Amino acid sequence: MTPERPATGPPAEGGAVVRTESGLPLDPVYLPGHPEPPPPGVPPFTRGVRADGYRSRRWTMRQYAGFGSARETNRRFRYLLERGQTGLSTAFDLPTQMGYDSDDPMAAGEVGRVGVPIDSLADMTVLLRGIPLDRVTTSMTINAPASLLLLLYELAAERQGIPAAALGGTIQNDILKEYAARGTYIFPPRPSMRLITDTLAYCRDRLPRWNPISISGYHIREAGATAPQELAFTLADGIAYVEAARAAGLAVEEFAPRLSFFFNVSNDFFEEVAKFRCARRLWAGIMRERFGVTAPRAQALRFHAQTGGATLTAQQPLNNVVRVALQALAAVCGGAQSLHTNGYDEALALPSAEAATLALRTQQILAEESGVAAVADPLGGSHLVEDLTERLALEATALIAEVDRRGGAVAAIEQGFYQATIQESAYRLQQATEAGTRVTVGVNRYRDEEEAVAIPVLRVGPELEREQVAALRARRAARDAAAVGRALDAVRRVAAGTENLLPVMRSALALEATVGEVCWALRDVFGQHRPSATI
Repeated sequence: MTPERPATGPPAEGGAVVRTESGLPLDPVYLPGHPEPPPPGVPPFTRGVRADGYRSRRWTMRQYAGFGSARETNRRFRYLLERGQTGLSTAFDLPTQMGYDSDDPMAAGEVGRVGVPIDSLADMTVLLRGIPLDRVTTSMTINAPASLLLLLYELAAERQGIPAAALGGTIQNDILKEYAARGTYIFPPRPSMRLITDTLAYCRDRLPRWNPISISGYHIREAGATAPQELAFTLADGIAYVEAARAAGLAVEEFAPRLSFFFNVSNDFFEEVAKFRCARRLWAGIMRERFGVTAPRAQALRFHAQTGGATLTAQQPLNNVVRVALQALAAVCGGAQSLHTNGYDEALALPSAEAATLALRTQQILAEESGVAAVADPLGGSHLVEDLTERLALEATALIAEVDRRGGAVAAIEQGFYQATIQESAYRLQQATEAGTRVTVGVNRYRDEEEAVAIPVLRVGPELEREQVAALRARRAARDAAAVGRALDAVRRVAAGTENLLPVMRSALALEATVGEVCWALRDVFGQHRPSATI
């Protein structure tokens, strides 16, 4: 369904076909051939969800931050806010993402390495100290234990005197792409879907400004998917979440405006702009035709974008500054509501303060100096962009139909269809890179050892893990162990039934039960997901 990747370099002798990064063939020149889509702010929102684009409201500028400890990450949050960042984006360490406490044997050597460790309410309180949570929105990249981190955020805000109704932000909470492309799952798919629908209901009742899920194509693309595959699998996952929420008794038109999406921005500038336009168009049609949604706001796809981590190179790392700037420009031309720009050093380590600042300045230069934010959908009407938008829609629609034929996203993932499709695409991409038909400057072309630049990288030392474990054990010793035990028993009881899980989990976390303890209580009932050896 998706053309084979790729021949993205210059045409070879004999006139080899030139293709986009995802394999769509390109003509040498484009002429008018497609009807003009409706203007921005009008369904199906191909040209943007706001009639005036960024004139009345710029995109939210976020920089991913999380490393070492809650204290160090809070310091980075403050540093970025002081330099003009307009929203927080939180990276959690691998043990937190997998539902393990920092002193669990499975966490050894990983605490604080790729994000911030959050074991309990005490850690979340330190992480958010001094942050105006009623004025700054926070995005949290967390999935299997997403509901727990949201509850900790709510409880920490409560300690600051900020009511839940004032909190704005997003939890990723997209478990399906974990099974398909990323791997930080805990529970099997069906109980994981229950946690998501419980979270949707909880946010409807208590956190009306919160986006309870960010349906993510980012990691699907990072795993090697093409642009049409990223579109199709992301939107098919969105369909599955809407169907699950509707089956749980939630009204689609009521919760749909709080759904958000998260896309990758790769290197092919025009294809990426077209991809974002196509995503809005397809989602509006899905909401209208599948779910009978009539309210324009409930049909509108809003998305966060992040520049492509997999495109960054450890060789000639300063080249990444240019890659990130071009990708950020594509996200803005494509109408992102929120944007994270990667640091040039992220192929080597967590971003340093200097690299994070330059990545933020990249967004600020686009917003303030380039003129790109002055007009909604500035590339709309480009014959190339309109043609790519149309072809991406055809490719993605065919893939969504195949997912439907297999019984929907959950069934297709259980069958290994997503995984096999992405793996095949990733294999072809690697072949093209090794053959040199896919050019990566500084890696397989224009290599020059004299250009090597030694750059400082951020290191997370073992002492931070020792401090985190010691603090966790001290908190366990000081809390009311009997009350925590009763609260965890309540979590098991509700998990075995049909009530919403979030209120009992909130009660446990308020007593300083840990993320790991609550996840183990859920494992006792739900079990733990084991991927098929055939996938």
